[in-house]
Amino acid sequence: MYGLSASVSQLSITPIQKELIKIRASQLNQCAFCLNMHTRDALKLGETPQRIFLLNAWKETNLFTPEEKAILALTEEVTLIHQHGVSDATYQQAEQFFSPETIAEIIMSAVVINAWNRIAVSTNLPID
Repeated sequence: MYGLSASVSQLSITPIQKELIKIRASQLNQCAFCLNMHTRDALKLGETPQRIFLLNAWKETNLFTPEEKAILALTEEVTLIHQHGVSDATYQQAEQFFSPETIAEIIMSAVVINAWNRIAVSTNLPID
């Protein structure tokens, strides 16, 4: 997992985009440990508290760019893959903003945080 995390840290998406992926997936997975860690990391990178507070309702606000919304939609569908997979509409929305390589990076970022969420939740990892 550490190796996967290290490889994901080298991706071309921005640090804020990476943290939005981590926070949103962690919200969906109800992973308190990861939420605590990644909201703090996002704040250190300059993310605003307001955007973090409203991330759970990103579809209803204009605080997120169209590119970020495409990332968040893809993150949600990867996280909730068991419901209906990644829809063609969501993938096509991402294609409007990102290359196939960047879409793969977004998907891989979501996969890695989902794995960490499952480890943290299943082991009752305490919040420090």
